[in-house]
Amino acid sequence: MNSEPSAWHEWIGRAEQRVDCVTAAPLAALSATLDRDDPAPRPGDLLPPPAHWLYFTPRARASEIGPDGHARSGGLLPPAPLPRRMWAGGRLQFIHPLRVGDEITRNSRIADIKVKSGRSGTLVFVTVHHAIANARGVALTEEHDIVFRDLPPSDAPPAKATPAPTDETFAREIVPDPVLLFRYSALTFNGHRIHYDRSYVTEVEGYPGLIVHGPLVATLLLDLLRRQRPDAQVQRFN
Repeated sequence: MNSEPSAWHEWIGRAEQRVDCVTAAPLAALSATLDRDDPAPRPGDLLPPPAHWLYFTPRARASEIGPDGHARSGGLLPPAPLPRRMWAGGRLQFIHPLRVGDEITRNSRIADIKVKSGRSGTLVFVTVHHAIANARGVALTEEHDIVFRDLPPSDAPPAKATPAPTDETFAREIVPDPVLLFRYSALTFNGHRIHYDRSYVTEVEGYPGLIVHGPLVATLLLDLLRRQRPDAQVQRFN
């Protein structure tokens, strides 16, 4: 694919639709991964946010996987000429809950593509809009930002860590280990090697260690809310 901005913009508006079913097994496995003592999910149980990421998982064939563990090209996303890909952010709106047993449909489209230049080279931000519906209509919408980046130069200094805020109302300290990252990768059928292959992420992509999934960070934050405010109804999450 051409790296010129005009070539990227041809992909804006591209869309796809997928269908799935809210089954109990992934939800039970997520509960175990989060070290929760939840009862076994039953038909009709509410799906806690953001457990929708357990469904509509990638389906690329083994022969279609690139060296980073993602599909090489095709599908909804543009075939990027930049080798590094990361979850850059997202915005979720929860309209009504999904339930175990629901037949669900996800309509996705490329909402925007921005090409920028940074200290590490060219950055391409792709925003994908998802709308997930059950029999009652659209249950949640999501804007998902993905960034494509070039490999860092061999003499690039390590990035400085940004200190976390310290004005929290409540907190729970979790030190992500390779088992947690691997289990979440397995649950979401995410083959991206930066989350579980230490030699790849440090020697090829140039990061100092394994990368925690953006959706896992969001899942842990919302799980903390469930533990502290179990009756809270989440409407938005950014």
